[in-house]
Amino acid sequence: MTTTPHAPTGGVSNKGLSTGTVGMIGAVVIGISTIAPAYTLTASLGPTVSEVGFQVPAIILLGFIPMLLTAFGYRELNRAIPDSGTSFTWATRAFGPWVGWMAGWGLVSATVIVLSNLAGIAVEFLFLLIDQLAGNPGTIADLAFNPVINVAVCLAFMAGATFISYRDLQTTQRLQYVLVSFQVAVLVLFSIAALVHVGGGTAFDASTFSWEWLDPFAVGSLSAVVAGLSLSIFIFWGWDVVLTMNEETKDPQRTPGRAATVTVIVVVGLYLLISVSLLSFAGVGKGELGLGNPDIQANVFFYLSGPVLGPLAFLVSLAVLTSSASSLQSTAVGPARTLLAMGHFGALPKVFARVSPRFFTPGFATIVSAVVASVFYAVMRFLSENVLWDTITALGMMICFYYGLTAFACVWYFRRQWFDSSRMFFFSFLFPLVGGAILAALFAITLVDSIDPAYGSGSNVAGVGLVFILGVTIIVVGLVIMAWQAYKRPAFFRGLTLQMEAPPSLHRRRRP
Repeated sequence: MTTTPHAPTGGVSNKGLSTGTVGMIGAVVIGISTIAPAYTLTASLGPTVSEVGFQVPAIILLGFIPMLLTAFGYRELNRAIPDSGTSFTWATRAFGPWVGWMAGWGLVSATVIVLSNLAGIAVEFLFLLIDQLAGNPGTIADLAFNPVINVAVCLAFMAGATFISYRDLQTTQRLQYVLVSFQVAVLVLFSIAALVHVGGGTAFDASTFSWEWLDPFAVGSLSAVVAGLSLSIFIFWGWDVVLTMNEETKDPQRTPGRAATVTVIVVVGLYLLISVSLLSFAGVGKGELGLGNPDIQANVFFYLSGPVLGPLAFLVSLAVLTSSASSLQSTAVGPARTLLAMGHFGALPKVFARVSPRFFTPGFATIVSAVVASVFYAVMRFLSENVLWDTITALGMMICFYYGLTAFACVWYFRRQWFDSSRMFFFSFLFPLVGGAILAALFAITLVDSIDPAYGSGSNVAGVGLVFILGVTIIVVGLVIMAWQAYKRPAFFRGLTLQMEAPPSLHRRRRP
């Protein structure tokens, strides 16, 4: 039952959200749902193989390192300031309103991109599932690639996800327990079946596991490592949604941070199992089912489900469908609460601070996020046939942008406490500093490399890569909107509604 809203212990201020709604297990389940392992691997495994070949497991581990280091920084910030604005609120506290606003913009824009992408994947696998169950190979599945049909069904998915997200988080939890359990079970079954084929000599291109697969130095190209890392970071993205629910969790100062760390660790284990099993089954060649075949890289599970699971192939389609659909719903939690915080503190119009009087959720912000994501997807789908690939790569840039800012915000916010204890030195200084530096470097390198029209899917406008255009456009639009908000709502940008601060050193506080 939803509790009466009140300010959480240690929170910045009361925004009207329900409290004590989400526990540790519920937060982890929602975190895994947002990451959506089945969906992310479907959308990114092929592009990653095209960049690094058999070193996919190594790239996954490399991508895991900055995510884990950054998660530690998020945990410390949440412990001090359990506010639903997360990156926006924390960066504002550390660096001031201008940097804080852009951190919030980075989170919201990245989520809008992935919401549209999730809906697109859901559409493709819905038609594939119907095709498989009808026993009519190709005919029905091809309808998903008709732009008009694709966009229409995509909008229907968005509407359904928005309806559920508008309701209280207890509804979200109950739904996600079922969907996440099914998704993980099918992925484990798929991986085991692929390895059984390898052991039985019936794999497409059986490749014996080598420890070299875990060696990033075997990739041979720095640009390939960076491209692979950007995609790897995408597959871990989403764990921070549990932090945006901090005002609605039990023990808001501890539960969200612990849940975020557990989520990342569980997901990396699942990714390694799946990537190793698929590499062992299909190899990286360009044959019919080889992971290096460009014709199947945009949707690997689409082509491998039948050869691996036979008559049970529909389970993979159903798992990816439920993965993308459930993530579509849970992912909407993050931007809505960030927009709520931005409206609450006057960084956006006050209408964004509206909370549903029935469900105690950020109703207006939820609807706006869904509408913008729907329009973005519709435009991009007609602009580029390779919209999924290019938006994933652009998403990686935006993730590096706002995760990096948040990691640096942790370092600076706790600058007076770095040497108060070994715990503070590692978790509030060293780990987030290294994680933020890695993410900043990835952002800069990817931005430069993506100018090449051959980057990503190869789509370009006037000889400039579409990924670069997407990334720069998103940042420029954010700067323009920020300038307009500074003109219309100067109080926030003057530090009157949410001020910079640095907590005093615990060591100094103990001195007489």
